Amino acid sequence: MPAATVDAIVQDLLAGNRRALARACSLVESTTEHDRQLATQLLERLLPHCVPSRRIGITGAPGVGKSTLVETFGLHYVETGRRVAVLAVDPSSRRTGGSILGDKVRMPRLSNHADAFVRPSPSRLVLGGATSTTREMILLCEAAGFDTVIVETVGVGQSEIDVADMVDMFLLLVLPTAGDDVQGIKRGIMEVADAVVVTKADLDAAAAMRAVAQYQGSLRYLVPANDDWTVPAIDVSSVGAPGLTSLFDAVARFFAHTRSGAIAERRHRQRSAWFDDRLHRSLIELVERDETLRTRLETLRRDIADGNVIPSTAVQRLLASINLVTKEPS
Repeated sequence: MPAATVDAIVQDLLAGNRRALARACSLVESTTEHDRQLATQLLERLLPHCVPSRRIGITGAPGVGKSTLVETFGLHYVETGRRVAVLAVDPSSRRTGGSILGDKVRMPRLSNHADAFVRPSPSRLVLGGATSTTREMILLCEAAGFDTVIVETVGVGQSEIDVADMVDMFLLLVLPTAGDDVQGIKRGIMEVADAVVVTKADLDAAAAMRAVAQYQGSLRYLVPANDDWTVPAIDVSSVGAPGLTSLFDAVARFFAHTRSGAIAERRHRQRSAWFDDRLHRSLIELVERDETLRTRLETLRRDIADGNVIPSTAVQRLLASINLVTKEPS
């Protein structure tokens, strides 16, 4: 892709062109070295134009109603004059590497709205609920003028907490019959949630009320992600009115409550986490690209599998090999 084409993407994207935004996302997601270099140029050009948005992360187990609630959220915000971008992460097959990418189908009204952008992306087996390029795509959406960015995680369990390091507010969705109050005090994801949302309350109102009470009790024993914010537990139904107003009010209160420096401090930490994540991935790529290091890595893996060396020793040997390969000649 020539520089003139990158310039055209920048110009169209800054004008709010959704097709240009989709093309930029594809460039950022590409794994070819040429596209990655162009993506870096693109992001550097766009960074001064990125106006901070409301970043909201939504996670929960499969079947909890994430996509339905995301569409309800998105439609609510576009109807109030906001521009909404949804970055939805779809699970990839361990056997084929493919993904269905069906989130647009589950959000038909939002994906066709002029003030919304819905982008499904494959997880590519990256753990943590997001993709390796979700952070970059958030910046692209902000440069395109979207003032609300919703990240929907792949949603597979208690470890989907990486998105909490990418957003301002993190919502955990649970089913009313997902577990008792012992389930509610599990560490990890509960500790980073800014709100617990009990979904599908219309199916069993009594069960939803019990779940809300259980989670409210459990949350008292956990240290909230924000010191000055009390994490609420709310029951909602995405197909009806119950609870949605309370949820929208809670989100509004969160952003009003944390506006004075707390979000800026959170983003400061997130940028450091972004650097660390990119550094780790780049070091792995360094090993895999270099023929000598790749051969050394394969040998060490065989030694570990055969029980001839423990992993910690193998890592030290690999690091020594990296030092020898990358050391500049004197």
